Amino acid sequence: MKAIRGATTVEKDEAENIKQRVKELLTEIKNANNLNEDNMIFILFSNTADIRSFYPAKAAREAGFFSCALYSSLEPEIENSLNRCIRVMVLADISTEPKHIYLHNAAALRKDLTAHINIAVDGPAGSGKSTVSELIAKRLNILHLDTGATYRAVALACKKYKIDFSDEHQVRANIDKFNIEIKYLNNKQSTMLDKIDVSDMIRTPEMSLAASTVSAYKCVRDKMVELQRKFASSNSCILDGRDIGSNVLPDAQFKFFLTASAEIRSKRRMAENQTKNINQPFDIVLADIMLRDKQDSMRKFAPLVCADDAIKIDTSDMGIDEVADKILKIIQEKV
Repeated sequence: MKAIRGATTVEKDEAENIKQRVKELLTEIKNANNLNEDNMIFILFSNTADIRSFYPAKAAREAGFFSCALYSSLEPEIENSLNRCIRVMVLADISTEPKHIYLHNAAALRKDLTAHINIAVDGPAGSGKSTVSELIAKRLNILHLDTGATYRAVALACKKYKIDFSDEHQVRANIDKFNIEIKYLNNKQSTMLDKIDVSDMIRTPEMSLAASTVSAYKCVRDKMVELQRKFASSNSCILDGRDIGSNVLPDAQFKFFLTASAEIRSKRRMAENQTKNINQPFDIVLADIMLRDKQDSMRKFAPLVCADDAIKIDTSDMGIDEVADKILKIIQEKV
């Protein structure tokens, strides 16, 4: 069972306005969370003391929400509280992450959920940035764009079309032919090459090293950064990569740089590879990590770097949940 939160405000303490806003709020919650009569269990309302002309619970009944239990309560008068506000909590039997809805003036109550925000997470290979970013995206109900996947797709395109990825001139001559797209299916990123989902095919050590090479080419970065910026301009999202805060989204509201020792990152990468039936000795993985670090840090164009205004977090002795909790606390303190 999950709790879905929401709130709205009314313009006037009048029955029709209350009915309209309650119906709008519940309908958006229902649609956003794919709710139906079978999985909606309980709806709990509370409203500020300046709403007295009509009970929100009664408005919900009139809006057609008959199948679940309803309860409505009056909040105590609190100085400087939001005027004419109706809050709701819907208990639903769902397994997906709840999508909370805040409408009208109530959007100011949860800017972390309602504002258009971009979060930049940078760091070297194996620092945990993709896993942490995915977790934060779920908790904030925003999208997660794994920018590294776009460069891996370029590497795969080179392999598919028999282009030497180590030859920048060949890559530049063919980059405009690569049809690379990012799509979201069931809130999960899918990387498409020529309309085919290659999300699994790009997750190999071979593509990882090739991606590090092609990502150093200005022609590749220009094309992929254009794709990434376009996506971020129209979506609240978290982007992870190596130059998000310094180059891709220099104006992002929140910037973080995750790091860890090369040995720790190698162990993490080994564990990740093993889940994909990729088994490599530790010394090989460590050598790959160190080579990737060198390539990413020394490339001439948009190298791996911690932006001046980014918050640096050493994740060596931290679990994924700990890192995510720390980042979320910083975000919520600022919004």
